[in-house]
Amino acid sequence: MFEQKLRPRRMRISEGVRSMVRETSLSVKDFVYPLFVVPGTHVAEEIPSMPDCYHLSVDNAVEIARKIYALGIPAVEVFGLPEYKDEIGSSAWDMKSPVQQAIAAIKKAVPGLVIVGDVCLCQYTSHGHCGKLCGEYVDNDATLPLLQKVAVSQAEAGADIIAPSDMMDGRVAAIREALDEKKLLNVSIMSYAVKYASGYYGPFRDAANSAPQFGDRRGYQMDPANAHEAMKEVALDIAEGADIIMVKPALAYLDIVRQVRDRIDHPVAVYNVSGEYAMVKAAAKNGWIDEKRIVLETLTSMKRAGADIIITYHAIDAAEWLQG
Repeated sequence: MFEQKLRPRRMRISEGVRSMVRETSLSVKDFVYPLFVVPGTHVAEEIPSMPDCYHLSVDNAVEIARKIYALGIPAVEVFGLPEYKDEIGSSAWDMKSPVQQAIAAIKKAVPGLVIVGDVCLCQYTSHGHCGKLCGEYVDNDATLPLLQKVAVSQAEAGADIIAPSDMMDGRVAAIREALDEKKLLNVSIMSYAVKYASGYYGPFRDAANSAPQFGDRRGYQMDPANAHEAMKEVALDIAEGADIIMVKPALAYLDIVRQVRDRIDHPVAVYNVSGEYAMVKAAAKNGWIDEKRIVLETLTSMKRAGADIIITYHAIDAAEWLQG
């Protein structure tokens, strides 16, 4: 009989052995939980296309932030729906807007929680695009001063990290310059460096009321077919001063995450986006999958691909499962 000397199954024989040789570990410390804040008080309305995610008034956002911190999740990213919209999205830098108010309130209530501020204009503009328009064209350079205002307002409210998601050329350098001029030297930039024009964003646009009124965002977000271009975007944003590089979406772009990880020494973040989340929730609701197993497997795949930080709507559930 053939003698099998190499038996990989020996390292799978029990959970104890498997845990000793496990190559990738998933931790609650990897997570960032997104919050959607809205005007008003005592508001907690479930987002129809994103089960178990809510539109929250500032007071309720603070309570969720307390829970998040107690679970060991280190950070939240704050998105918001404003009280008013206009052509340039001026509510995005209004210190009385829900995002700035929530950032300040959360930082006061939970000072140890890291706060990420999402910098974009789409949910604040009347037309739903991510910048200032010239006709129906998003004017890149005219948008940069507006993004600077948003970034500074969020940092002054208490954000630890600024995350520009607009995909305008040169916005990282512009934001870094604006922050430094205001002596906000220790505020980091987590750039949505590689943000694809993806169909996986659908539920988010419901959550943020940010669907464009005409056209689409393919003129500034990346073509899903391109990988070399992603490396160019990463290199440019690092040169402009980005501290953390993000790939968005995560699940359909794990090959890009690995390429980025292999090329840079900066921390790498991924965004486990709304469409990825909603599909899991829908399948679990129908009893087609084991939600816990699928979620933890999916998040582990992002770590295995090279992500240091995972922005995910699953964060609260995953934290409870990992600690249970």
